[in-house]
Amino acid sequence: MIEFRSVVKDYKGVRALDEVSFTVEPGSVTGFLGPNGAGKTTALRILVGLSRPTSGTATIFGRPYRELEAPGWHVGTLLDANAQHPGRTGREILTLGAMMLGLPRSRVDEVLELVGLTDREARRTFRGYSLGMRQRLGIAHALLARPRVLVLDEPANGLDPQGIHWLRGLLRQLADTGCAVLLSSHLLAEVERIADRVVVIGGGRVLAEGTLDELGRGRDLEQVFLELTAKADRRAA
Repeated sequence: MIEFRSVVKDYKGVRALDEVSFTVEPGSVTGFLGPNGAGKTTALRILVGLSRPTSGTATIFGRPYRELEAPGWHVGTLLDANAQHPGRTGREILTLGAMMLGLPRSRVDEVLELVGLTDREARRTFRGYSLGMRQRLGIAHALLARPRVLVLDEPANGLDPQGIHWLRGLLRQLADTGCAVLLSSHLLAEVERIADRVVVIGGGRVLAEGTLDELGRGRDLEQVFLELTAKADRRAA
């Protein structure tokens, strides 16, 4: 389980996150929804130990990421699909990841097939990958150890419609096997089709949380989202 509890993050006098609290249960997909600059990436970086909160806690299985034993075995992350060595091939990148986790090389073939990268594509260097291919490679890397928690920041960026359809099916399948999936996005339509629950953030604050039906309550969900983020923008101004 993922839990944010009253997380605050200040950068040089600017409050990037303000008392952020929500949970992600096993066996579910939670959409972390908000416009660019809302605080989504900051929250995810705190969750996976890349940044420290000013106050509050962000935990996985009840412990901060830094305190988990062999966190790579339990938590798969994709925060920046471009963060790989440009001269390595896709297969080399995954093989190094598997070696660091103590996994057999056969797992590399399994995740390549899972994300739809062919052997020819896997032998290409990363610098020659399109953004969509980089996203698929990043998801493959996140899934190497069959994690029980998956944290993805804007994973649909660069994917074509077929790729987005594939991603939805994959995340649904993972959640159905007990994985807790936290998916950040600024695209409402993407989140609507896959998420069990949605957390809407704007101006560093959680504006709403619940199922899509609970948030919409018979109204058009896009309009609800626009109203919530507009209120956050007015408060920030």
